[in-house]
Amino acid sequence: MVEYKTVKSEEVSFGKNNFIEIARKKAVTDDGENEFISISRGYKAGDDRIRWKSTIALPCEKEFVERLSSLLLEML
Repeated sequence: MVEYKTVKSEEVSFGKNNFIEIARKKAVTDDGENEFISISRGYKAGDDRIRWKSTIALPCEKEFVERLSSLLLEML
């Protein structure tokens, strides 16, 4: 069984009810643990409940994150 723990998270709002959550998470099993970065898109429903649309998990490797950040900035 896998237990997920959030180490750190930040939320960026956009549009009327939408947001992106960027989080560093840890998957813990009997065999050990694995850290990763998750980027999740969600929205706040009319009754203030949070609903999730999609998530992507990325490796926590510095070189990878730097390259991804660079590519995102180049898209502007």
